[in-house]
Amino acid sequence: MGKNKLKKFADILSLPNVFENFNPDDEYLINGDNDKVEIKGKWRSDFFKNDNPIILELACGRGEYSIGLAEMYPDKNFIGVDIKGARIWQGANQAIEKNLNNVAFLRTRIELITSYFEKDEVDEIWIIFPDPFLKRSKSNRRLTSPVFLSEYRKILKSKGLVHLKTDSPPLYEFTLETIAEDENCIINYQNDNIYASELAYKELIIKTYYERSHLKDGRLIKYVQYTI
Repeated sequence: MGKNKLKKFADILSLPNVFENFNPDDEYLINGDNDKVEIKGKWRSDFFKNDNPIILELACGRGEYSIGLAEMYPDKNFIGVDIKGARIWQGANQAIEKNLNNVAFLRTRIELITSYFEKDEVDEIWIIFPDPFLKRSKSNRRLTSPVFLSEYRKILKSKGLVHLKTDSPPLYEFTLETIAEDENCIINYQNDNIYASELAYKELIIKTYYERSHLKDGRLIKYVQYTI
C-alpha cells in the first residue's frame, strides 16, 4: 500500500465530517475526535443541526454526487456512504474546502446501513455507477437487488425515492425486473439514454469521474427513479 494512501487512512478520522464503523453489533460510530457517538436517528439534530431532508449516496466513491447535490440544494443534507477510505478522504476534504456544512461521509459496509439510520430518517437514496456484479451468482450484491431494497425500506420514509444512474445494461435491466416483481415499487421515470434528449432532471447533469470516462468510451448512460 502506497504512503499516500496510508496517510489518507491516518487522516480520515481527523476530519469533522467523517464517521466510520464496521461492527454489525455496534450502532456507535467513531467521529473526527476519535470518540464513539450514537447518531442513529439523530443525524439532523446532532450533526447537521437542522430539520432538512437527508439524502444518501451509496457506494459514493469520491462523493462527487453528494458534493454536487449539496451545492445544488443547500437546504438538504447529504451523506455519502462507502467502504473505501481513500476515496472518502478526497470527498470529505473537498466538502470542507467548499464550506459545505450539509455534507457528511459514513465509512462502512452498505449491508450495515440500518445500524446507523433510524426508521423514516432518510428521504432519498442515490446509487451512482455502482459495481454491477455481472455474474448472476452475485446478483444479491447488486445495490438494487431485493435484498438491499428490504434494507432501504427500514430507513426510507414512505414513498421515499431511489435513483439509479448506470452505464451497465445488465444492471439497468435487472433493476427494472426487480421493480416489476415488487408490488410496492413504482417507477416515476426511466430512460436508457439520458443524453439523447434534454435531461428530465437537473440533478443528472452532475458527472462523476467514472461517468466522464464511460461517455468517452461511447457508453449510454441510463437512469431510473422509483419509489419503494
